[in-house]
Amino acid sequence: MNNEPLWEVFIRSKQGLDHKHVGSLHAADAQTAIENARDVYTRRMEGVSIWVVESKYIHATNPDESESLFDPANDKVYRHPTFYDLPDELKYM
Repeated sequence: MNNEPLWEVFIRSKQGLDHKHVGSLHAADAQTAIENARDVYTRRMEGVSIWVVESKYIHATNPDESESLFDPANDKVYRHPTFYDLPDELKYM
């Protein structure tokens, strides 16, 4: 059994604007986790940014509550983006 903390690794690719979860690894501290993530998950020079988060700090929703939590709220039409006209120059929206 590994006594080092488990870290979740997120990589931002050269083509993307967001970080994507790519996996997990064990490391003694954040700096070591970043270095190990670089070695394991960016071997082909595809990443431009790495985030690591110790797994114990990630909190998740309960799957049993997903129906009420992710209710689309159809009775609140202002939440739908159909009322907004965006200029063609606006990207990544």
